[in-house]
Amino acid sequence: MASFVKLYVGEGQMLLPLPIGYHFIISSLPMAPPYILHLLSLLSLIAFTTSSNSNPNIIILPLSSLITKPPSSDPFQALKLAASASVTRAHHLKHHNSASKSSSLVTTPTFPKGYGGYSIDLQFGTPPQKSSFVLDTGSSLVWFPCTSRYLCSNCLFPNIDPNNIPTFIPRNSSSSRLLGCTNPKCGYIYGPDVQSRCPNCQPQTQNCSQTCPAYFIQYGSGSTAGFLLLENLDFPGKIVPDFLVGCSILSTRQPSGIAGFGRGKESLPSQMGLKRFSYCLISHRFDDTPENSDLILQTGSSGGAKTDGLSYTPFRRNPSGSNTAFLVYYYVTLRRVFVGGERVKIPFKFLEPDSDGNGGTIVDSGSTFTFMERSVYDLVAREFEKQLANYTRAKDVEAQSGLGFCFNIPGVSLTIPQFTLQFKGGAKMTLPLANYFSFLGDSKVLCLTIVSDGGAGPERTTGPAIILGNYQQQNFYIEYDLENERFGFRPQTCKKSA
Repeated sequence: MASFVKLYVGEGQMLLPLPIGYHFIISSLPMAPPYILHLLSLLSLIAFTTSSNSNPNIIILPLSSLITKPPSSDPFQALKLAASASVTRAHHLKHHNSASKSSSLVTTPTFPKGYGGYSIDLQFGTPPQKSSFVLDTGSSLVWFPCTSRYLCSNCLFPNIDPNNIPTFIPRNSSSSRLLGCTNPKCGYIYGPDVQSRCPNCQPQTQNCSQTCPAYFIQYGSGSTAGFLLLENLDFPGKIVPDFLVGCSILSTRQPSGIAGFGRGKESLPSQMGLKRFSYCLISHRFDDTPENSDLILQTGSSGGAKTDGLSYTPFRRNPSGSNTAFLVYYYVTLRRVFVGGERVKIPFKFLEPDSDGNGGTIVDSGSTFTFMERSVYDLVAREFEKQLANYTRAKDVEAQSGLGFCFNIPGVSLTIPQFTLQFKGGAKMTLPLANYFSFLGDSKVLCLTIVSDGGAGPERTTGPAIILGNYQQQNFYIEYDLENERFGFRPQTCKKSA
């Protein structure tokens, strides 16, 4: 069971003086990770000053692949890293427990920069400062590396100097201010009970000087910690004032910020009141590339109008059980899975989530490979194996790559069964071969780019049973129609023409 670490910025018991008159109260400190102590030291040194488009309702941002080339000549290293990280992220999405409303621990799923993701640049502050963010529909808080003393532990990624990571500098922005504890936006993170999140403020007080508790975000491969700001989010021709954003001063394995696009109140779509957002993901190459596509944000209503050529399926109502963490996910109803025209008979309990969020399918831009619960994965892989019975399994490659189903291909042409996902309403996503099988370097081996955990499938899944990752979304135009509560897609080449 995770320990709770409570960090409060406010006036009261003084453990650590800050230059602007704020102090920290620490509870459960012996249970806290060691780097929380570094966080306190860093905070003591920080002071604050208190793409264009003709349609004003449309904002278009460049969207870049964020795949870090591994520092290894091992041809399997990139896929092994992606597979391992996808499984790790799936475990945290599936078993993600939200902190109690009285706690200052925020547990938000995220992922390291070391495997395939996609990034956008956003500008905050006055004058604006540009920061890079990983696009993540599986979490909600937007945060960036912050202050000149940002510390990133275990961030030895290729082409990244952990001692020279670009950061947001609050003192250089005239619009930057700490979030007050009684501000309703503090409740986005810590719940509506003001007294629980502001223990040093007297009930009904009008002059509470305590700030919103600092956040500590923990995820599978690392963590980040900092405090909350209100800041201007600056787009060409549009400024979003008093945007809630996290100022992280300490992270592990996270040299880039996160742009949370989930369903939480603190997410970018919620704070901006977006009606729709859409993207088209360029192909993964597992290397660094300057190519990019577009992320489109729509603030104006389109009524019930559909985008040309898109197939739609309704978003499911999020589970209403005890695990409120699942409320940030985008659930869709997957009805059927086909391999080569043959329907894979997946038990109903994996396709339909119960009230606690066990089972069902979510869409997640932050996962690389699609994750399937072991019982589901085995059914799908078995059907592929049946239809590819003339080819031998490459089990040595499976062990090296971390992927569960690979086979040797001959030096002649071969036919791979089509893979189709059919959603509620009849919308069918038939994936191109590159979205579900990958050649491993120069070897004559193909591997299924769907992952699962290594254990036997449980009788009843915990959390979402299927997580549709970004690898399977490549070269599809993807739309999240928030106004009409539906998910749309169509096949499309995402690479911009020269």
